Amino acid sequence: MTLHPSVAAVRRGVRRALADLDPGRTVLVACSGGADSLALLAATVAEAGRPGLRVVGATVDHGLQAGSDAHAARVVEQMAGLGVDETVAARVRVDEAGIGPEAAARRARYAVLEEMARHFDAPAVLLGHTRDDQAETVLLGLTRGSGGRSLAGMRRAFDRYRRPLLDVARTDTVTACQVEGIEFWEDPHNSDPAYTRVRVRHAVLPMLEEQLGPGVAATLARTADQLRSDMDLLDDLAEAAHLRLADADGALPVAGLAAEPDAVRRRVLRIAAVAAGAPAAELFHEHVLALDALVTDWHGQKWIDLPGHLRGQRVDGGLRVVRADP
Repeated sequence: MTLHPSVAAVRRGVRRALADLDPGRTVLVACSGGADSLALLAATVAEAGRPGLRVVGATVDHGLQAGSDAHAARVVEQMAGLGVDETVAARVRVDEAGIGPEAAARRARYAVLEEMARHFDAPAVLLGHTRDDQAETVLLGLTRGSGGRSLAGMRRAFDRYRRPLLDVARTDTVTACQVEGIEFWEDPHNSDPAYTRVRVRHAVLPMLEEQLGPGVAATLARTADQLRSDMDLLDDLAEAAHLRLADADGALPVAGLAAEPDAVRRRVLRIAAVAAGAPAAELFHEHVLALDALVTDWHGQKWIDLPGHLRGQRVDGGLRVVRADP
C-alpha cells in the first residue's frame, strides 16, 4: 500500500536518522503529545522493526501548566498505544532564575532526557523539531544579531541527540497524525503571543510569505544547512584554540588571543564566557565584542559585565571571566 506523502516524509527522515544504529540498540524518542513528536514516535516504531531496534517513548512534565500531570499520563497511554517497547515519564522542576521560562524548561528537559538515555543505554535520542522550527530559530537569531551561528540554526545531530524532521514541514506532521488517526495535543503556549517565537510563527513568517512569496521557511532552513559546515569548522578551530591557550584557571593570554583571526578569537571568548557560567542563550554578540575589546582595544577598562553575574577582566596580560563581586 502506498503511504500518504506526509507519512512517507516523516518516515524517510526517521529512516535516515536510524541508519547507523546496530540491531538491538535502544532509541529514545522525546514526546510531548503534540503533532510533531507523535508523528516522530509513530514513524520510529514503524521504521525500527527492520533494523531490530528497541523504541522507548519518553515524556517530560515541566509542571508549568495546570493539569500537566494528567496530560503526561495521557501521553504515556498514547505512546504505549503506538507500540513502543517501553515508556518512561519524569516530572522536572524548572528553575527560571536568571534565564527565563523557555530556556529553563529546555535546560531541565535535556538534563532529564540525558538521565533517561543513560538508564536505557540509548545511543540516540530523537527530537521532533521540524523545518518550521528551524526557520523560526534562524529568524530569532537574526533579530538578536547572533551572526553566522544564528543562520546555521539548529544542528541536525549533537552528542546523542538527533533531529530527523528538519526537512519536514509542520503541516506534514499534522497531516501524518490525521492520516494515521493519532489525536494530538495543542500546547496553549504555542498560541500565546507573549512568547516571541509564537509571534514569529503566527505573524512574522506568514507576513514574509505574503510579501515575498511562498517557501520562505524552506529557504531559511536551506540557508541554515548551507552554513552549518562552515560554522562547525570555525567552532572546531575555536575549541582547539581555547584548549591550547587557556590555563588551568581558565585565563587566556592576551598576546595569544590577539594572534588568532577575528572569527576564531571571538569564538574562543564566547567559549570562555560560557565555561565560566554565562547562559549561552543570553550571551549576545555585543557581550563578545566587549570582551574582544579587552584584547584589541585596551585602554584601561576595569571590566565588562556579562550575563550570569559575571565580568570579563584583563589583568597582568591575561583575560579572565570571573564572578562579579556582590
